[in-house]
Amino acid sequence: MLLDQQDTHDLTAAQRDGIDAETRRVGGGAGMRRRVLLVGGSGYIGCPVAGALLAAGADVVNLDRLVYHHGSAMLALMAHPNYRFIAGDMGDADALGVALEGVTDVVILGGLVGDPITKAFPEEAGRVNDEAILACIDRLDGQGLNKVIFVSTCSNYGMIPDDAKADETFELSPLSLYAKSKVAAEQHLLGKSGSVDYAPTVLRFATAFGLAPRMRFDLTVNEFTRELAVGNELLVFDAHTWRPYCHVQDFARLIARVLSWPVAQVSGEVFNAGGDENNHTKQSIVDLILKRIPDGQVAYKENSSDPRNYRVDFAKVRDRLGFTPRVSVGDGVDEIIWAIGRHMLDDVPVRRNFYGNYALPGLA
Repeated sequence: MLLDQQDTHDLTAAQRDGIDAETRRVGGGAGMRRRVLLVGGSGYIGCPVAGALLAAGADVVNLDRLVYHHGSAMLALMAHPNYRFIAGDMGDADALGVALEGVTDVVILGGLVGDPITKAFPEEAGRVNDEAILACIDRLDGQGLNKVIFVSTCSNYGMIPDDAKADETFELSPLSLYAKSKVAAEQHLLGKSGSVDYAPTVLRFATAFGLAPRMRFDLTVNEFTRELAVGNELLVFDAHTWRPYCHVQDFARLIARVLSWPVAQVSGEVFNAGGDENNHTKQSIVDLILKRIPDGQVAYKENSSDPRNYRVDFAKVRDRLGFTPRVSVGDGVDEIIWAIGRHMLDDVPVRRNFYGNYALPGLA
């Protein structure tokens, strides 16, 4: 079982029994340790996931090309005896083969993440988010794996009416290269369901926020909070557009939950990853920050180049997996303000590319 004590306490008796049975199934009754390969495990979400799995008693292998030169984010993990880092490309069959040795489960986090970086580097995005990810997926069959989790995005829904919320059956309308690649990879993986020797699951992530070793300030909650906390004027585009948000630690909890859950209940399934309470407009996020920084200066502008507007329904992940986020957007704002106030993030101006997906020095 890879769940922490609080998550275990929140489960029903039937859910606990199902997880115990899953643990026995994977271990063959011998108590075998889970060994999880994180493809792209050094990033903003990957480091918290690795830390959570290690704390739960799993072995973690991280295969990462470090395209942002962000390897220092995982230095604390390197000291753990059950953590192994492999420098390599997920599209390289040899590197992936080494990383897969002894692995029970795979979580695919890797790729060029976000609309701006894929728009700025479309050729590189095609090689990574299309060619390499599909090659990685194709390599996984026949490895004796238990589960394969592909991390996708709620951006796949594009624009939806303000009076609607997108559940997992909602029509996908990807607007960016990034989202189009995610949709294609989802379809490629799920199309193999029933014909491969592992159980595939897709998690469509909300927009991440919160403190993490490879901190990113090119994401809405984090960016807005830092700009106002350091005294800059914040420029907000399309303030009334909706997006869902989820804390990086809650993403780690959800991945651990899917790995622990009875295979029949997650195989071939898609789950929106987040919680209804963290659907926000940009304006509501600004309002939360201004409650904490009342003298913050904000300017507004309409008609940006990013027209996405979507609220997301998280009933399935709540009802099927019993998952609800623990961390609110307001909590995330508080922890970032706290860290900035204690000079933990003073190097952001001189390490810009470490703190955001702006350029690709690792692909040069």
